Amino acid sequence: MAQSAPTPGRPVIPGRPSVPGRSAGPATPDVFSERTHRLTKLILPVVLGLVYGYWAAAMNRDAGPITGWNLLFGFVTAFVFAALFIAVQTVAPRLRREPHAVLWAAFAGCAFGFLYSQAPQHTVVRATLMSLAVAAAVFAVAFYRYYTHEDATGHRLP
Repeated sequence: MAQSAPTPGRPVIPGRPSVPGRSAGPATPDVFSERTHRLTKLILPVVLGLVYGYWAAAMNRDAGPITGWNLLFGFVTAFVFAALFIAVQTVAPRLRREPHAVLWAAFAGCAFGFLYSQAPQHTVVRATLMSLAVAAAVFAVAFYRYYTHEDATGHRLP
């Protein structure tokens, strides 16, 4: 019978299958503390929202003067983006891998399509096609990641 022997200094975890070439410890080390993860989960949507809002406002004004309406547009866009990002970030991990990937793809496609449609030279059809292409690419990458790192019910693999 071919079974892998435990590596010296590494405990054997009962119930966890021993795979040749893989140690019994965690697959990747957790470099940051739990506090850092919590702060990042709150700060990242705000920072990305501000960048997204600034970008949308800059594209909307099309090299014209900065007005109060332009600032309002940028901050409202930033707020909506951050709120939707937090909503997707909260809901997506509770879904199975297929809807999880679809949700992130829809969010990315809509976000890209909105920015793309702010440029005056692009038509609605072109913005729609480009956002569908971005959504398809995000879906492919997200589905591959969730398919290789989760089981069918959405739990992370050891």
